Amino acid sequence: MAAISTIYSKTQSKTLRVAPIGINWHSGLPIFASESFLQAVGDEYGWLGGFDEIGELRCILPYTIIKKLNFRLVRFRVETIALGDGLSLSDEKLFLNDAVTYFRSIGADVIIPATTNTIFRIFPDGAAAAPYGSYIIDLCQPEDVLWGNIDRILRQNIKSAMKSGVRIQSGIEHLDDAYRLVSETFRRSKMPFMGHESFKRFIAGLGDNALIMAADYQGKPQSYVVFAYSNYCAYAIYAGNVANQHQGANKLLYWEAIRFFNEIGVKHYDFVGARINPEKGSKQEALNSFKKRFGARLIQGYMWKYSLNPFKYLLYSAAAHVRSGGDIVDAERHKL
Repeated sequence: MAAISTIYSKTQSKTLRVAPIGINWHSGLPIFASESFLQAVGDEYGWLGGFDEIGELRCILPYTIIKKLNFRLVRFRVETIALGDGLSLSDEKLFLNDAVTYFRSIGADVIIPATTNTIFRIFPDGAAAAPYGSYIIDLCQPEDVLWGNIDRILRQNIKSAMKSGVRIQSGIEHLDDAYRLVSETFRRSKMPFMGHESFKRFIAGLGDNALIMAADYQGKPQSYVVFAYSNYCAYAIYAGNVANQHQGANKLLYWEAIRFFNEIGVKHYDFVGARINPEKGSKQEALNSFKKRFGARLIQGYMWKYSLNPFKYLLYSAAAHVRSGGDIVDAERHKL
């Protein structure tokens, strides 16, 4: 994935000029860069372009601005997208430094941590940053190779679920049931989740690029997963499981999703979000192990946030601490 792999151009720019550009999304880009999605999740939104000395567009950075009370919060929904022959880490840092200046110039208060599908290769000077990553499968391989890359025991679980009668279904008609189970799963983990109307708006913003899949056993839902995809990548963004799900139900669901996206020509499959070096025996370690057993490779990068207005940044930090003990950068920055 060009936006998160270490690719170096032959020449390095002394600066990358940042300027707003028109949104020109196509399926070769992440779905989270599309105008319909950005409009659904932001009060303001747009693309920033990074131009080199000769005026060539080298990268783009989609963004949203969320208005809460008297705050204007910048949130990225996807990382810097490199164009052409790639973008060096030094060039990307120059671009992000200038992007920070742009957001300050338009009166934004805080750049808050990005969504967990967003893994930056680098962060701007002065940012509060933390290591973060995601497990990704290269789908540009034959199905039998993808199957062979899966852990042997996990393959047995998938076969067992098939034989026992677990059924995999998909369709937008599962939206309300998926919301209920996903939000319930978040509550069990003592994590906040968006409201029902926000969830419906999120899915509507994805349009035809949303896929809701369900695993059913004897007429009872066991697992739901919400995917957002384009040819660029399929993202497993939200998942919900019943407390004592049938053995292998969600594993079969994920495998059928991988098969489907491979069949329609999607290039990558992203399990979305992984903490780096989680504590031994923790839930985060178990989740990482689960994703790795599907043959996924860990891509490492950063999450970051930035103070554009020091007073409002302090208020944001205090609110995040009260709400959940701090944001993801607060929780992980000691690992940097």
